[in-house]
Amino acid sequence: MSIKKRDTVGPFEEIQDESKPTARSSDRKSYNQKQIREMEFMIESLENENDDLKRRLNAAPSDDSDVRLYEMTRELMQAHRRNRKLTSTLQEAKEKLEHLKEKVEQLSAPPNNYGVFLGTNDDGTIDIDLGGKRWKVKSDPDINVEQLKKGQEVIVNGVLNVVGVREFDQRGEVVKVKEVLDESRTIVSLRADEERVVEISEPLNAETLKLGDNVLLNHGTGMIMEKLPKTEVEDLLLEAVPDIRYSDIGGLDDQIEAIRDAIETPYLYPDEYKEFALTPPKGILLYGPPGCGKTLIAKAVANSLATRVRKLTGRDDIKGYFINIKGPELLNKYVGETERKIREVFKKASEKSKEGVPVIIFFDEMDSLFRSRGMGISSDMESTLVPQFLAEIDGVESLRDVVVIGASNRQDLLDPAVLRPGRLDIKIKIDRPTSEGAKDIFAKYFTSDLPIAAFELERFDNDSGKTVQHLIDRAIDEMYATTEENKFIEVTYARGERDILYFKDFVSGAMIENIVSRAKKMAIKRLIGSDGKEKGMTFDNLKDAIHEEYKENEDLPNTTNPDDWAKISGRKGEKIVNIRALVNESERNKRKDVRVIKGGAYL
Repeated sequence: MSIKKRDTVGPFEEIQDESKPTARSSDRKSYNQKQIREMEFMIESLENENDDLKRRLNAAPSDDSDVRLYEMTRELMQAHRRNRKLTSTLQEAKEKLEHLKEKVEQLSAPPNNYGVFLGTNDDGTIDIDLGGKRWKVKSDPDINVEQLKKGQEVIVNGVLNVVGVREFDQRGEVVKVKEVLDESRTIVSLRADEERVVEISEPLNAETLKLGDNVLLNHGTGMIMEKLPKTEVEDLLLEAVPDIRYSDIGGLDDQIEAIRDAIETPYLYPDEYKEFALTPPKGILLYGPPGCGKTLIAKAVANSLATRVRKLTGRDDIKGYFINIKGPELLNKYVGETERKIREVFKKASEKSKEGVPVIIFFDEMDSLFRSRGMGISSDMESTLVPQFLAEIDGVESLRDVVVIGASNRQDLLDPAVLRPGRLDIKIKIDRPTSEGAKDIFAKYFTSDLPIAAFELERFDNDSGKTVQHLIDRAIDEMYATTEENKFIEVTYARGERDILYFKDFVSGAMIENIVSRAKKMAIKRLIGSDGKEKGMTFDNLKDAIHEEYKENEDLPNTTNPDDWAKISGRKGEKIVNIRALVNESERNKRKDVRVIKGGAYL
């Protein structure tokens, strides 16, 4: 007897994908349960058929028992296979139902909120801040409340129980500390000079808050979360002083000696100064034309002072600090912001000096900040900046181990109150180099270890030192020659006199460095062009570099006031009313075209 196969549809072919909308999940669940009942009924029917086949097998006649036994055994095996398949399908259906059930529970659960932990209570509950309101709630037993910190973020479920813990919120508004009330509260300044009393989060308990510190305020909880760096001042502070030594500066020996006497001597011999009741200078003004080494000297002062203090005290941990202030960096369009930054600079210098190390505050382009009051130039902002600077440099508290160095191209524009004795006591002029000074500067950049052309070395028996010195001497003679080729401009003074100025009158250390760099590039190009046969620098390289440098500066930018240009360029004396370029004068004479231009900023 053969078992009749039932035409049935796979019970799970109709199960929809899990990604269908959750609104139909209940119908699918009912449908799947109905399919499971049908499968259980089929399994029971097959088991009954299996038992019936066994009984019939035992009662079968003996004549064809072998054949019938084979058929029934085969049917029995098929029934077992269907049974295993149905059992496996049933198990899969149960697992899918459980998964769908979990999905439904997750999607139907209410949303969670984020709060901030405030503290614990004696009855085991905790206080949290949720949306600006204070709540007393319970927490999940698995959460160790003792490890929670004030200000830490927590997860709150729909019934206002804490069920999770997160890190501290790193968002908020940057405000400034105005006054610390106690260990848990402080007054902060908001925008538009508003003030607010806020709480201090637990991570800040280990921090020392001071007036003016930047902190991160969470407005929702009224709690400061983090102490922020003062980037506007920290960016100006060089933790290690520049590696510039006095030996790296050429042509300024007299000026360097004056600076060392004014700054280093008081720090190295304080007892002697105290014995003679002599106070060290508070500040130094370096003035002169652009490119002559004012900034370089200021960096060398910081490095030399720290080095000599280390030698005197025997402490290798002493290092100086160099705060480099470029005038326009402090300017701000908001009223009072520039003055506040000046206060921050001096406050930072005072804090660093308390560590027992010298601090140099260097104001580059000082005339852009501290011009004479009442000049009517720009917005007259110097009427507030100058008094702020004077108040800081005088100060009720003495600035110990702090030296102010200013640099300017136009010292005549600085306010007289800034330049008076007791503030910027020492004024040192950094003038354009003489021919001897130019040789010294040349030697800093054109050294004997550079490749020199073979034919140049042969003249001095391959002595590179003598060869380099000879090339430098010839280059300086070329630069300082008062020839027609080196004529630069003709100036006319107010009383009618005229004077011819040569390129040598506008030489600077920066120009000499650029000339040597040009010559090196020319030597490299010649080496490449000759396939490595012509190697080394020659006098022609230096000569060509000098004339290229002169040629680049033959056209002066226009200005409405040639006298201002003359002062910037270092030409002092009688007022200049007109400037006429003399470069390529012979060619212009041939065309009978004499060009008269207004002077401009040179170098």
